[in-house]
Amino acid sequence: MTDLRDLVAAELEAPVAAEVRAFAADVAARYGAASQAVLFYGSCLWSKQLDGLMLDFYLLVDDYDRAYGKRWLAAANRLIPPNVFYAERGSLRAKYAVLSVADFARLASARTRNVSVWARFAQPAALVWARNDRARDAAIDAVADAAPALLAAARPMLPQTLEIRDLWTRAFALTYDAELRSEKQGRGVTLYDTAPDRYRRITAPALAAACLAADLSGDTVIFRDAVDSVAGERAWSRRRLEGKILSAVRLIKASLTFDGGIDYLAWKITRHSGVEIAITPWQRRHPIIAGLLLLPQLKRKGAVR
Repeated sequence: MTDLRDLVAAELEAPVAAEVRAFAADVAARYGAASQAVLFYGSCLWSKQLDGLMLDFYLLVDDYDRAYGKRWLAAANRLIPPNVFYAERGSLRAKYAVLSVADFARLASARTRNVSVWARFAQPAALVWARNDRARDAAIDAVADAAPALLAAARPMLPQTLEIRDLWTRAFALTYDAELRSEKQGRGVTLYDTAPDRYRRITAPALAAACLAADLSGDTVIFRDAVDSVAGERAWSRRRLEGKILSAVRLIKASLTFDGGIDYLAWKITRHSGVEIAITPWQRRHPIIAGLLLLPQLKRKGAVR
């Protein structure tokens, strides 16, 4: 695991635009001494495009009660993590998810079936603010668990021999099917193609950290052990069902914490799926009811999967 952790640490410390780091520091300041670290991930990171898009942050805190002035927000974060909020700084916009350091470590690892965190942090990320070295080390340790968690979960659904590109794109495709997502089919291919050298570099240490016995011959991965694909399909069927339900619950919760949340969701769905969504004043006043009514329509139109 040491080699993988070193690779992850170097990636997390890579240079990022000064305005992103300043934005992350502003987000951390909102939660005072409870803030421990801020991670930056998603399309704005790997495309290096900031204007006109929504930056994605994860804010790690030491304790929900210390982070919030309102008990219901702490309870919601503890019961259905994470809480998601909206922020602006100058011309930049961001959404940020709040998780405790302990919850992030759990959700970024194979200790949870839900794909939400480990699927995202198996991708490139940057540590753009940390309170101190201890907080930095805790964030690095947690992120280093994400890629092994992804590969271990995906392994029963993979053939005995495949190319590195297929290893990652198939694994990511499984996770996209386990949430309510507006992205089109093939998003996993896009993710891999943004940083192929990065994925090649971490493949061997990530497989080792996942305790998956495999040999690499050039860009070919050859697994040594057979797996029970029937049990794997059952596990992923359960993961898909639970994941889509949890995604819907999180979206409903986000409508209470995310300023302009329903407009953001409409923008994101249109951007990724091409399906135009017009939000009415009534829907803005009643985002939970509106979301429940919109969801079946969006699924029929293929805007979410």
